[in-house]
Amino acid sequence: MFASLKVKEYRLYWTGMFVSFIGTWIQITAMSWLIYGLTHSTFLLGLVGFLGSIPIFLFSFFAGAIADRANKRNIILATQIVFMLLALFLATMTQMKLINRWHVMVIAVLNGIVMAFDAPARQAMVVELVGRKNLMNAIALNSAAFSASRMIGPALAGIFISIIGMSGCFYINAVSFLAVIPALLLIKVKRAYQIEQNNSLLQDFKDVILFVKKDQFISAILCITAFLSLFGISYAILMPVFADHILNVGVKGLGVLMSSSGMGALIAALNLARLGDYNHKGKLLVHSAMVFSISLIFFALSRHYLFSIIIMVLVGYSSVNIFSLANTLLQSKVSDGMRGKIMSLFMLTFAGFMPFGSLLAGGLAAKLGASLSVLIGGGVCLVTFLIINFTYPGLRRS
Repeated sequence: MFASLKVKEYRLYWTGMFVSFIGTWIQITAMSWLIYGLTHSTFLLGLVGFLGSIPIFLFSFFAGAIADRANKRNIILATQIVFMLLALFLATMTQMKLINRWHVMVIAVLNGIVMAFDAPARQAMVVELVGRKNLMNAIALNSAAFSASRMIGPALAGIFISIIGMSGCFYINAVSFLAVIPALLLIKVKRAYQIEQNNSLLQDFKDVILFVKKDQFISAILCITAFLSLFGISYAILMPVFADHILNVGVKGLGVLMSSSGMGALIAALNLARLGDYNHKGKLLVHSAMVFSISLIFFALSRHYLFSIIIMVLVGYSSVNIFSLANTLLQSKVSDGMRGKIMSLFMLTFAGFMPFGSLLAGGLAAKLGASLSVLIGGGVCLVTFLIINFTYPGLRRS
């Protein structure tokens, strides 16, 4: 289960990222509560989610092409430093009571721009740390770190908001980057291929689009992540509404709901790490997509706090299965020199479509209510995944 952690470079990287992820989830939870407290608007919750992710849609391919040409560790080091400075600014403005909705929106955009460059480099660097043999295990352990932090961070945020306020949560996030920055300075990445710099970025874009167009297997995986991001994952930005008005459990309940999703995600990630180079990844990917869609429908219909917690565990479990398996299958399919660009397309469909999903979910929630908005999203996902399942039968056999 923990084979990749035997590699010293990956162990340093993983430990630093884990601490940083906890701080990030503390900030995400506090930030959603902050914007909802400032505006009491479901639409603005969606708008902030849109602004935080739209840069990934705009810049991810450009960032992926750079990741294939430059030192990935240096890219990640720079992005982590900028993340820390943005968290400090947000904390200071909140503590001085100068924060307003526009500040939150600007910070969301800036965080999104940094994430657009951070994510492709971070995803593509994993194989350079552990090698192809341990790729599935390392990706699963990355998901485990992210999922454990998603379980721990929101729960801590629910407590810290009551004790040290939202500014304190933002300061904690800033301090958490002091774990990952030294770790990145200590690791040495061994590049397994020669850097290709002959092509222009435009030619790189044309090449990777042609590559994906010819490969139905990759197209099917990217379709699944795109629809999941556009219609499924946006439930998270409406969680304050479910906690405050539908389930009536307040900010601590919000932390528990988000942590429950993180718990399910952690279980899934550890299970994938245990499976290692599993022979039926495509079949598990398709089944997980169905479970996610059905679970989201049940969550939208639920009016019971305990039942909602259980459903959130299933949502987290199935979503991590989907994204981890999709990540592994894509990276296993492509050459080293193409990895950064393919990972940029993965991040484009995974995180780049989220802003449109957030805006759509926020707009639907403002008109139809949060429950109906999530119900529609779950229904669209279910129908889409059924179509993909029958249209690309080879995916199940991969």
